[in-house]
Amino acid sequence: MSSKKVVTVAVLVAVLTWSTVMTALGQVAAAAALLPSLGLLVQQIVQALTAPDGSRPPTEPGPTAVGGQEPPR
Repeated sequence: MSSKKVVTVAVLVAVLTWSTVMTALGQVAAAAALLPSLGLLVQQIVQALTAPDGSRPPTEPGPTAVGGQEPPR
């Protein structure tokens, strides 16, 4: 596992631990306010961990990407 992945997992664990502690201390509103950003964090980390090192997820070319012209209508 690369050092980038280790740091990524450490950040995820720290954020999820903090959210759990806040909820246990009765700060449910604080944890609930962070749910959307926590969901995005988890999604990005999973994507980073499943993609090969140094690569980006494949994207489909748009209609102007092939040949620089729009398709006929």
